[in-house]
Amino acid sequence: MTGGGAEPGRYVLTVGESMGLLRQRDPGRLATQRTLGFGFGGAESNVAIGLARLGAPVVWCGRLGDDGVGELIARELRAEGVTPRVTTDPDAPTGLMLKERPTSGTSRVVYYRRHGAGSRLAPSDVPAGLVERAALVHLTGITPALSDSAAQTVDAVIDRAREAGVTVALDLNYRSALWPREEAARHLTRLLGRVDIVFAGDDEAAIVLGDAPPEELARGLRALGPAEAIIKLGARGCHANDGEHALSVAAVPIAAVDTVGAGDAFVAGYLADWLAGAPLSERLATAVTAGAFACLTEGDWEGLPRRRDFALLHAADPVQR
Repeated sequence: MTGGGAEPGRYVLTVGESMGLLRQRDPGRLATQRTLGFGFGGAESNVAIGLARLGAPVVWCGRLGDDGVGELIARELRAEGVTPRVTTDPDAPTGLMLKERPTSGTSRVVYYRRHGAGSRLAPSDVPAGLVERAALVHLTGITPALSDSAAQTVDAVIDRAREAGVTVALDLNYRSALWPREEAARHLTRLLGRVDIVFAGDDEAAIVLGDAPPEELARGLRALGPAEAIIKLGARGCHANDGEHALSVAAVPIAAVDTVGAGDAFVAGYLADWLAGAPLSERLATAVTAGAFACLTEGDWEGLPRRRDFALLHAADPVQR
């Protein structure tokens, strides 16, 4: 099912992994740093927070360790207006990621997740009725790369959504540290035949289709199954094809501070307006605006906007009185 809009009271469901985040505060060699910031992140929880800040009801479902990091993630999600549906794993810790800043303009993320709780996600962690009552389910290509049980969970969620007539969105979100391109191409191609909306960077779409202009990539992704294909182009904006319209939108010009999480913000903006039944042009405008905001501060989700914030990007006076 696709086309936008949702019945009152229905929510977006995101399913996936969230981890603690150690963040290098100052640029330079990590070996010389003595102070690190601490928070959390994860593609699906980032999208969930972005949706909540834009006024959409949203549920995040995942597995966390029985530890302080897991407790922090669940508390922060609730504080952001997201409903967490958590399976607490007493036998595995919540995963961690480390964001290094080799220079002021670059970052490198290292993951410590192989034996973490998120990699043990199982179909039984998604309660009965949770998928079936949703207006939309959002998944990423990260989760099936984590483990066999996580991949089975993605398949089971999609099966349940399709049986219930619930729209499924997929962000390809390729991570080279998790699986090689050839394996990713096989798995993602199979998933594309079973979802309704797909998001991909042009480099990610090329894993499945080969190198091509954004317009061809969007058409190629739609040919594999999804009704809507959105190509994320970073500072070059985006291109989308929903079968009725093909539309390119420029990025909002900004001086980026940290681009990590911008793609998740883009997805949240698009899906929030999809949920509201907005036309494609409005969905894309909100998406690029949300993506721009994510780049203006450090952190995976901290800079995600509320709708009242949108005007700040175009304010003539930088001081609001």
